[in-house]
Amino acid sequence: MTQHTHHGYLRVVKPGPLTTLQDAGRFGVRRLGITQGGPADLHAWAWANWLLGNAWGSPTLEITLGGLELKAEQDCTLALCGADLGTTLDGEPVGCWRAFRIRQGQTLRFAMPVSGVRAYLAVKGGFIAEPVLGSVACVTRDGLGGHQGDGRRLAADERLAFVPHGDEPTRRTVPEAERPDYHAPATLGLIPGAQVAAFTGDSLFRAFNSPWTVDTRADRMGVRLLGPTLRCTLESMISEGIALGAVQVPPDGQPIALLNDRQTIGGYPRLGTLTPLACARLAQCPPGHKVLLKATAIEAAQNQYRRFRAGF
Repeated sequence: MTQHTHHGYLRVVKPGPLTTLQDAGRFGVRRLGITQGGPADLHAWAWANWLLGNAWGSPTLEITLGGLELKAEQDCTLALCGADLGTTLDGEPVGCWRAFRIRQGQTLRFAMPVSGVRAYLAVKGGFIAEPVLGSVACVTRDGLGGHQGDGRRLAADERLAFVPHGDEPTRRTVPEAERPDYHAPATLGLIPGAQVAAFTGDSLFRAFNSPWTVDTRADRMGVRLLGPTLRCTLESMISEGIALGAVQVPPDGQPIALLNDRQTIGGYPRLGTLTPLACARLAQCPPGHKVLLKATAIEAAQNQYRRFRAGF
């Protein structure tokens, strides 16, 4: 990215295992086989931008599992939401779900997860990057988007650009009810559909009445759930389009919830689709975490999502 003197910068001292730039996502390109990207936890990402009065879709950093260290080259106002990654500013703890000021020369460090998996760091006005196919969302598998446009995660000594801004304080606070307890078991709303009628009655009862455990095979493409074996009577299927949150059941009977960087088509039978806010909650579950699937009517899910979006 070209560097301009009228930009402010945060310099990457240590990049952490997976830190990427995410706006709302890349839409209208599924027919090209290109996935949406965007924040795995839409909920925390949205509140981080809201704290600073940023427009919906402003690019933020998605910080997975900590390990990031940034040094401010100019003063700026930041907001932090989502996972508690033991964040400190010049060694002093920085709380989550709040905005704060960082001065030139100060260092912001993210240690290890205390609760949750992914934190979202917003800057007033949003980070600056060149859109690719209408979005800066970083999808490493597709080699698209991100701070450099080529889908790469952050690397040491790179600089993140923002528009310099004054010292006006932000008086917004995230309501207590919107700050999830990531340690608690997660109840995930699932809209039954697709091939749900092809599963045995016993499988459907178990799917919605047994706890599931998040597997170690969990990333931005999808999260594998371990629990009762689900049986489907379908012999074969023609591949079809896959929405965010689609819950596929491969032949081993262990479901996979597909997230932001999923493939665009799939040929495994599906129980249905997790709601957008259920996907956001699942994105904060580490391996070993317990989740419950709760059958949800599409109207209720749409109303919940509309209420959420209306706040932004």
